[in-house]
Amino acid sequence: MAKVKVLTMSGETAGEIELSDEIFGIEINQNAVYAVVKNYLANQRQGTQSVKTRGEVRGGGKKPFRQKGTGRARQGSSVAPNHVGGGVVFAPKPRDYRYTLPRKLRRLAMRSVLSSKVAENEIIVLDSLSFEAPKTKDMIKVLENIGAAKKSLIILPEKDENVVRSAHNIPGVRTALATTMNVYEIINHTSFIVTKDAVNKIETMFSKKNKVEEVSSV
Repeated sequence: MAKVKVLTMSGETAGEIELSDEIFGIEINQNAVYAVVKNYLANQRQGTQSVKTRGEVRGGGKKPFRQKGTGRARQGSSVAPNHVGGGVVFAPKPRDYRYTLPRKLRRLAMRSVLSSKVAENEIIVLDSLSFEAPKTKDMIKVLENIGAAKKSLIILPEKDENVVRSAHNIPGVRTALATTMNVYEIINHTSFIVTKDAVNKIETMFSKKNKVEEVSSV
């Protein structure tokens, strides 16, 4: 098991924590990560684009000019795609880009990115993270104390409104719950900041033992 230092909010060492190799120490599967990131970005698309085809453009019922004698190429409609203001060939229409991936693949991708954060020393484990009141400057101070990068993802075991609001206005810093974090956001942020309680929740969620229990309960 990999051992990672546990820091306090002031940046001091508060001990060590052993991370499960099953979650934080597997061989990184790039194909799984790519598939899940691609799926996530596709699911974010609104799919509201719409362009008119020649059948939807107003007009075009009358032949623009006579067939012969003009020296021009014959034209049958002013809304043909080769005319300015005409319809569009294979015009995009509203559609749903969403699709699903196997749960096993999604879990593999999550364990892969978590393992990559440990392998690249981009994980920061905090003993705890809480504020008496939401203050952005307090959060900035904590990030400076622990040496976090400009783009940091803070993972909490449960929602803490003071922490969320303290980080809300800091560019490049986002907060997420251990139950709602996704592969794309983990990759898109350099520092992966997580509390000890959140680590325990992550290990419980993505362990094979938990998977077996879920299957047996169905």
